Amino acid sequence: MLHTLPAEAATAAGPGNDVSWPQCGKALPKGQTFGIVGVNNGLANTTNPCLAAELSWAASSTGTTGQPKAALYVNTGNPGSAGSWWPKSNTYGGTTVANPYGQCTGGSFGAACSYMYGYAKAYDDANIRGVSNPGSYTWWLDVETGNSWSADKAANRADLEGMMAYFASIGATSGLYSTSSQWSQIAGTAPASSPLYTARSWLAGASSLASAKRMCAAAPLTGGSRVTLTQYVSGGFDYDYSCV
Repeated sequence: MLHTLPAEAATAAGPGNDVSWPQCGKALPKGQTFGIVGVNNGLANTTNPCLAAELSWAASSTGTTGQPKAALYVNTGNPGSAGSWWPKSNTYGGTTVANPYGQCTGGSFGAACSYMYGYAKAYDDANIRGVSNPGSYTWWLDVETGNSWSADKAANRADLEGMMAYFASIGATSGLYSTSSQWSQIAGTAPASSPLYTARSWLAGASSLASAKRMCAAAPLTGGSRVTLTQYVSGGFDYDYSCV
């Protein structure tokens, strides 16, 4: 997430805002129409220490757009051997997962184990980070080159598909946050058979509110998607414009 240091809060209701660990102990935006809160502390296997307080802030949103008053985003990655943990089977959290890429045996960093890695990180996000009623939220997958990724774009797509599969299993919706250039570098082109293909897009990189509004008409991250959110930075805060 493209965070900057907070400055003076906005006083008038308008777009939404997203916040996470960089805003811990700092003033949060005011008058936001919706709030999106980062669950992690910069890496996919960590917890935002200010999650509870920031979720309370998001719940205070005015709720005057097509977005939910409070939503979540999670860090993503596909670290393979560079990670502190890697799956060795298709079972996680007491569930044997129907893996579309076959059996994960732990000795491979291809699509099957990447899918399970993503599933496991989403399971952890929903169950051990302190999120109550996780199925009630929209979960955005934050896809950026700053985190560890495989050189295999198909494996990276499988990783993200595993995350989406877990969130879908608890009745939650999910979408994709990135820029077109970062998405292309990490995931390439999602085929129409992938659940990523129709996942809603949240595009970063706008330079102003006017630019964010125009970006609603930009190409989505995947071929069957729709841009429903755009992000810009102003006065030290991340602002988010609802395209719906």
